[in-house]
Amino acid sequence: MSLIVQKFGGTSVGSIERIRNVAKIIRSTTEKGDRVVAVVSAMSGETDRLLNMAHELSPEPPEREMDMLLSSGERVTSALLAIALNDMNLPAQSMTGRQVGIRTDSVHTKARIASISAERLVETLEKGMIPIVAGFQGISAEENVTTLGRGGSDTTAVGLAVAIKADRCDIYTDVTGVFTADPNLVPGARKLDQISYEEMLELASLGAKVLQTRSVEFAMKYKMPVRVRSTFSPEDCGTLVTVEEKRMEHIVVSGITLDKNQAKITVQDVPDKPGLAARLFDTISNHSIVVDMIVQNVGQDGLTDISFTVPRSDARKAQRLGKEVAASIGAGEVRVKEDIVKISIVGVGMRSHSGVAARMFSSLAREGINILMISTSEIKISCLIDEKYSELSVRALHTEFQPETRGATHE
Repeated sequence: MSLIVQKFGGTSVGSIERIRNVAKIIRSTTEKGDRVVAVVSAMSGETDRLLNMAHELSPEPPEREMDMLLSSGERVTSALLAIALNDMNLPAQSMTGRQVGIRTDSVHTKARIASISAERLVETLEKGMIPIVAGFQGISAEENVTTLGRGGSDTTAVGLAVAIKADRCDIYTDVTGVFTADPNLVPGARKLDQISYEEMLELASLGAKVLQTRSVEFAMKYKMPVRVRSTFSPEDCGTLVTVEEKRMEHIVVSGITLDKNQAKITVQDVPDKPGLAARLFDTISNHSIVVDMIVQNVGQDGLTDISFTVPRSDARKAQRLGKEVAASIGAGEVRVKEDIVKISIVGVGMRSHSGVAARMFSSLAREGINILMISTSEIKISCLIDEKYSELSVRALHTEFQPETRGATHE
């Protein structure tokens, strides 16, 4: 008998009929003799609906109140799913993040999990009940409700799986697994049977929306097996996210991602002196804005330009902060460019294969695509390009590298 955490995303619980379908999946799992903890997101569209109402009342609603508001969506879903399961004669109980002991830091709308006690969760399981946990939320040391950011229910699920020492965590979504590229952009994209934590972490951070980045970090740190599956094709084994195996190195590129949530900020005519770049990025960091790619031009006449990328939703805030710093250090104009995307290739095989970057750059050049910025790691290469080349770039790189799938044995 296994202990399994099953997480169901917004599309999986997007209607009463879909909630009934999720209840049937849970029932099927328990009929095999396994114990289940379910984690749910808000019904699809609910978070956006709540956001729109808040912004009708105020252009900048307080973040504490936003967390109180947005956390309600998951609580609604958890209660509805518990009702559906009890109607099937399966004892179930809905629970909030606070009730299962999820403690976070005090950063509203982007909180990080500090600890999970899970005592009440274990007690509920021992009583023979199925806990249905509202994802995406926790409680701070100040006893304020906090939320974990977009996709935070994934992190809730993996965190709980680690806390209760589950055998695995299944993430149910609207796709059958992790693909070599977005099937909507590349008709020839193939599902990966298996992928390493490291590759999945890169794909998630680079725009693949199957799993949230922090959930993969949790899984990798504690070696928690994660399986990505489809709520609408539960018989499909999905994609297993696991430890890296030697055979993975034979495949140069495992996946290609496109991240449209990008904006480029350029601070012009920065005095070319030590410490000024640090002042700029300290200010950005202190406002919880994540900076990705950074390029500083070679200084001329004692001045240089610094460009960096941030999530598009933070672009105007980052520009405002950049202007404040620029004024204090005697720099020039601060510009923002939002019609850009980041195209990336990922694969553990890059460690042992040379010439991968050259092939990527040549492939983009053949299509007349100009590269604005570049960043690399051991297993990924990312290029910032104009948004109008989004689909063309993905298809060109998929054709160039033809990512292969890997076989895997699933339970």
